[in-house]
Amino acid sequence: MGLHMMTHVHLLLLLCSSLSTAAPASKSLVVLVRSPVLEQLGRETTLPCWLNPPQSAEALEIRWYRNDRFDIPIILYQNEKMTATKDASYEGRVSFGLKDAASGGLAAGDVSLKLLNVGIEDEGEYICYVSSDQGYDRGSVSLKVTETGTTPLLSMVWAEENLVKLSCGSEGWYPRPKLQWADQKQNLTPKSLEYSNVSSGLVSVHSWVLVPRSSEVSCSVGLSDVDMKEAILQLDIPPPPAKQVVQSAPGLVAVLVIFILLFLAALAVLGWPYIKKRVLPKKDKLDGSQAAENMKLLPEVEPTALEEAKKHYVNIELEDKGNPYVTIKDGIFRDSNHCDVTAVTCLTAIRGTPGFTSGQHYWEVSLESPNLKVKQSWWVGVTKATDFPLQGDAPSSTSNGFWFLSSSPERAGSFQLNTEPKVLLPVRSRPRTVGVYLNYDGGELSFYNVEDESVIGSVTATFQGEVFPFFNPGKGDRVPMEILKRTEQGACNDTGNNERAQKPESY
Repeated sequence: MGLHMMTHVHLLLLLCSSLSTAAPASKSLVVLVRSPVLEQLGRETTLPCWLNPPQSAEALEIRWYRNDRFDIPIILYQNEKMTATKDASYEGRVSFGLKDAASGGLAAGDVSLKLLNVGIEDEGEYICYVSSDQGYDRGSVSLKVTETGTTPLLSMVWAEENLVKLSCGSEGWYPRPKLQWADQKQNLTPKSLEYSNVSSGLVSVHSWVLVPRSSEVSCSVGLSDVDMKEAILQLDIPPPPAKQVVQSAPGLVAVLVIFILLFLAALAVLGWPYIKKRVLPKKDKLDGSQAAENMKLLPEVEPTALEEAKKHYVNIELEDKGNPYVTIKDGIFRDSNHCDVTAVTCLTAIRGTPGFTSGQHYWEVSLESPNLKVKQSWWVGVTKATDFPLQGDAPSSTSNGFWFLSSSPERAGSFQLNTEPKVLLPVRSRPRTVGVYLNYDGGELSFYNVEDESVIGSVTATFQGEVFPFFNPGKGDRVPMEILKRTEQGACNDTGNNERAQKPESY
């Protein structure tokens, strides 16, 4: 009898234990959430929601909905099965997720929402609602969507005698980013700060400041002070020639004034018609063209996107004219490490073909070689010079028909445009391949880091006559340069393959 009673009690205890662990919920449901949740545009995210204390939610009703749309749930779980979402914008994008890697899912009371391909329209409040026969509870999770935009693009125009107008622009942000100007000493107050929205909901920002002609200025854009994207421009514009001030005795000044007045009177009677007819029209024309040439250094122009530029791919050939300072073989070239070359000059410059008098053209040059660091000494651009090879003292400025981007190991933190004045651009990452895009008719020359598909720098110029691709392998850099050729020219997408010759480890 005793043994039978003990066995009965033991079985009853086991049954009660089983019912307690399988109970759908406690009499008082408590829902906990973690909010806010920040997620980048296009990613997947999880909105954490769980029961406390932990208990199975498999037999409960679970409903996720937005705002007051209780009857149009994003997720509805009833009778241990999921029903199709009634909100079409979430169809195929929602399911139950795990609040952390150690979560046991629904069986452990984790009712988190997993959302795929997060969009700007998904931003807002989400309600996690859990109910049973004994009661219900709910919690609110705030989803904040972010998107990081482009690295700021700086442009520069003359403003006043001792000031330059610097513009900074960046696009593709969400929400509205913060833009900050600074020089080496302090933050700068912008003259203008404008935001604009595109159809996708992303935000663009544009601002400008006036700065001295010799300064280092940065423009930073970001969603927080911690993770800002920055562009830096170093200006080194020579001051105008100092005005000559003659200090002399009053009598000498009077004599000079009388002399000048007599000279002007004679000029008016005898020489003015000739000067007006023969000299002034040419001078006006010269001054106008010079002003136009100097007006924009880094103009406010949106560089052509790399994908668009690649549609105009052209294969470049090097002109090998027996330059003793350069070694060329199968489109691969480097300097000959000649003892006469003490600095990077036009002695080691090479011209490419074909030349261009119109249209859009794009080519690429490799700056890497096996077992060697990425090349740091190089020039890449275009020229209208024809007398190759050039002398070492040949001027290589824009006024002499050279437009190029250069890199130097002595200036490892920046690239340099050979504009007048010289402009330094920050090195965000060393390119293994540089892309060059020439829009002859549009007056654009842009340089790209092909690997990360970013614009290094862009300049505008009025091209006249035939211009040619231009290269310089620098001095003492063991890494050769290589002209990359595409098997399918002019493709409308990036499906063409670039041919690379096998470079030796030491060329």
